[in-house]
Amino acid sequence: MRKSLFVNTLAPSKMTSFAFCVAVAFANVLTVQADSPSTLPAESGMTSIFNGKDLTGWSGDERLWSVRDGVIHGETTPENKANGNTFLIWEDGNTKNFEVRLSFRCNAANNSGIQYRSKHITDKSARNKWVVRGYQHELRNENKFPNISSFIYDEGGRRGRICLVGEKAVWKDGKKQVLDTFMDEAEFQKLFKLDDWNEVVIIGKGNHIQHFLNGKLVLDFTDEQPELTLLDGKLALQLHAGKPMWAEFKDIRFKSLD
Repeated sequence: MRKSLFVNTLAPSKMTSFAFCVAVAFANVLTVQADSPSTLPAESGMTSIFNGKDLTGWSGDERLWSVRDGVIHGETTPENKANGNTFLIWEDGNTKNFEVRLSFRCNAANNSGIQYRSKHITDKSARNKWVVRGYQHELRNENKFPNISSFIYDEGGRRGRICLVGEKAVWKDGKKQVLDTFMDEAEFQKLFKLDDWNEVVIIGKGNHIQHFLNGKLVLDFTDEQPELTLLDGKLALQLHAGKPMWAEFKDIRFKSLD
């Protein structure tokens, strides 16, 4: 009844304008939903960026990185230590608007990461030749919050853990604003495979980033801090300084979304 009274009070021209506005608004909502999938999009148009044989197209410390049985193997030991965090850098492309898919496994002695939209640091502040700074998809062989895989870490920056697993968040006005939470520790423990391969998908479009783990959305982040937002840069794999560790990567595929 209230709806009928409301419609009848509108003049025909105003009704037309009102209907047009509603249609535009509805179309915009659909666009946002299309650009922000809550389920993992089907894989299509990906290109392999690791040939499974050697590190062609990648640059890193040859003491620490190798290929074993078709897998990228990074390892630090008491004899071969990392002088600061060090990275295997993909040389043949950047991560502006992109999708990357890969599988990883590592031990629990230390942690690793996947850098994207990162800068290769070559000045005197770098402790080795393969230092990058930027967004990092954290990698760990742990399943108890908060020290788990998939959160965004500000490698070399000042924001620390930018967005945690299970958060839909925006960084704005100098702080993180959590809009929604959609995964707890118990759900993550069911999803993550300890001591085994886990598949990661990272999608970045403009200032919007999503992380998927084993086919499920685990993080949704929008960076609205203009002076800190990263919109392009290098893709790289991390070996962390400190305790001896190893990390392995395979099936690395990439697609530009430009």
